[in-house]
Amino acid sequence: MFRNYIKTAFRSLRKNKGFTFINIMGLTLGIASCLLIIFYVVDELSYDKYNTHADRIYRVNADIKFGGSASSNAITPPPLSAALMSNFPEVEKAVRMYHDVGVRVKKSGESIQEDKVVYGDAGLFDVFTLPFVEGNPNTALAEPHTVVITEAMAKKYFNDTHVIGQTLTVNDTAVYKITGVMQDIPAQSHFNFDFFFSMASRPEYRSTDWFTYSCGTYILLKNGADAAKLQAKFPALIRKATENQSAEMDMAAFEKMGNYFRLNLTPLTEIHLQSNRMYELGVNGNMQYIYIFSAIALFILLIACVNFMNLSTARSANRAREVGVRKVLGSPRKYLVAQFLSESLIVTLFATLIAILAAWILLPYFNDISGKTLSINARTLAWLIPSAFVGVLVIGVLAGAYPAFFLSGFQPINVLKGKLSTGFKGGGLRSFLVVFQFSISIFLIIGTLIIYNQLQYIQNKNLGFNRNQVLTIKNTHVLGSQAKILKQEIKQLPGILNATLSGYSPTNGVRNPDGVFSQPDPAPKNALFTEIWPVDEDYLPTMGMSMASGRNFSKDLASDSAGIIINEAAAKMLSYLNDPLNKKLYRPINEHIKEYHVIGVVKDFNFASLRNNVSPVVMVFTEDNGALSIRANAANITGLLSTLRAKWKTLSPDQHFDYSFMDEDFDALYRSEQRMGKLFIVFTSLAIIIACLGLFGLAAYAAEQRNKEISIRKVLGASMGGIVAMLSKDFIKLVLIALVIAAPLAWLCMQQWLQGFAYRTNIQWWVFALSGAGAIAIAFVTISSQSLKAALVNPIKGLRSE
Repeated sequence: MFRNYIKTAFRSLRKNKGFTFINIMGLTLGIASCLLIIFYVVDELSYDKYNTHADRIYRVNADIKFGGSASSNAITPPPLSAALMSNFPEVEKAVRMYHDVGVRVKKSGESIQEDKVVYGDAGLFDVFTLPFVEGNPNTALAEPHTVVITEAMAKKYFNDTHVIGQTLTVNDTAVYKITGVMQDIPAQSHFNFDFFFSMASRPEYRSTDWFTYSCGTYILLKNGADAAKLQAKFPALIRKATENQSAEMDMAAFEKMGNYFRLNLTPLTEIHLQSNRMYELGVNGNMQYIYIFSAIALFILLIACVNFMNLSTARSANRAREVGVRKVLGSPRKYLVAQFLSESLIVTLFATLIAILAAWILLPYFNDISGKTLSINARTLAWLIPSAFVGVLVIGVLAGAYPAFFLSGFQPINVLKGKLSTGFKGGGLRSFLVVFQFSISIFLIIGTLIIYNQLQYIQNKNLGFNRNQVLTIKNTHVLGSQAKILKQEIKQLPGILNATLSGYSPTNGVRNPDGVFSQPDPAPKNALFTEIWPVDEDYLPTMGMSMASGRNFSKDLASDSAGIIINEAAAKMLSYLNDPLNKKLYRPINEHIKEYHVIGVVKDFNFASLRNNVSPVVMVFTEDNGALSIRANAANITGLLSTLRAKWKTLSPDQHFDYSFMDEDFDALYRSEQRMGKLFIVFTSLAIIIACLGLFGLAAYAAEQRNKEISIRKVLGASMGGIVAMLSKDFIKLVLIALVIAAPLAWLCMQQWLQGFAYRTNIQWWVFALSGAGAIAIAFVTISSQSLKAALVNPIKGLRSE
């Protein structure tokens, strides 16, 4: 019996090649899209789960409000890890990681900048599962000036992984002994470093300062330990530690003024998707996008299944007599249902196989858009094959159930007389399905337009500085006093407008959080938690920043060594906005209080993501050779780079020349949103294509059902345009209903998404108008193809049986 079902199903599908092709293509697009999204979601959800004790590892965070400025940080005071180990028996292990901005490692006489660098405690490899190729993980970082490197770095610097006992020269003078070689860290990790230097090499190793936040702290809890109960004990620990360190520290009074130091825990497996703090060890994802893309995958799959149903019912006129004859000959309805479900399962099976192949072929392109390195390997196949088998059954039954019961329900006497319409039911259901399909499509169109508008707003917003035509030469501190010589020589080059020496720029991520005080007494009530940026007299003009009041630094005024420039946010926090000039500020330096006077207020500029408001910045006039930023007006950038590289090599022949463009550094801050925007466009386009296939099927079905009506209207003189309008208007009404449903839902969802940006565009009315007009136009073009076909049919053919 089953063999007969399969044979009959193949005959039917071959007989109707056009509908079979459209069915398979629709399901293939839906399943392939769903698979790609599933690959992405599975990859995002798998972060840090490679760790054996992932369920017991937590990161300790610090929330600080101090001097009117609040921040959420992924770093904590250096002595915290030891305090956790000694005070809480439920903590099995506590380790620290200090993320350096990068080091220069010498290779073949040249120093190469390496940015994937961290300093870690000796117990780091007891907490995280980072398998060693060579060396002992228990002792690898126990001594100062030791380092563990990845296999990739061992091959890069030594062309071999057997390098235990070899040394690396770091920053020209420091020598580190290699005590371990570990496997490359999986891509699904919230941190990805190539060099793990021993924390014992840094001053933070023995620091007892509870007021300095610099280290990422991770804990491994003992089996059965309750993280929530442990977190509840943190306030008492902070109170005791800070008051022991400073006799003047009164936490009760400190908190009464609205300030706070708070510690909390984030599970390791939640860091990547649910943490967006300052000083993260890597670029994290966003759980919001997981929900969005999961919903898109489900909706696209549902649209594809709906299409199958619509296209199958569109064939009802062709299958009606077959059903009638089978029933007259005694075929039970259950056998007819089984027959049609067999056809559905065959189509779904073929579509699934093609979809898997298509997903595999398209995966490299998907990786380019999403920034992933996804691949189909043995581990993927382990869950993909059984999932595909279950998917074929579920999708096949889901997509084929309605057509099977619908077609098998025809009454023989009616269909054999040609009265198909009397055997047709469920017009309301099909209308609902069209509304459902286009509601999703319009929702995605609106969402895509709003995301695109926000990205355009970010690109074109006045940030308070000009990032265009600014080139930054990195690590100029290696030049020492010659950095100033390089700056002056570069300023003389044609096409160079200005240049400034400072490691601090709005886009490079180098930051110096510290406190200044409005009174000589460094009490919390007088504090402002701010950024301290050392700059020179050329900094503001090079960056294209504007003064709100006062003046810039001048190298001709010796008094400017005690002068400072604050931004508008700092002036507001200090209540200096009306009259900030010549106000005094104080800063503790080496146990002394240095007095500064405000000489100017620079207009606020965005130096972090536009998700955050501008925070206070204080600029001091002092030397900093961290980087050289150059504003150029040169048409030949390639030639300029060659000149700069030549000058660099003249001054420092053994140092690697490293540079970046400020506009590219800025774009990197929003790379995630840009990728999401591209993915939205791709999957929105696919959803629209699939929905149009369904509309195509319904239009064909409607034309079949109204064949005689169309013929009579043509005989009575109806025009082709009138017939097209008659067949199209009902579908256009459904699209309009879909617009009314989708528009408010899209507004609510996208408004919520925009809340993640402190600076955001408004949702414009034209977004909804354009989305609705586009959907109607797409629907009309799709319907018209079938309507014109029906209108062009000779009326004699439609009336032949009368």
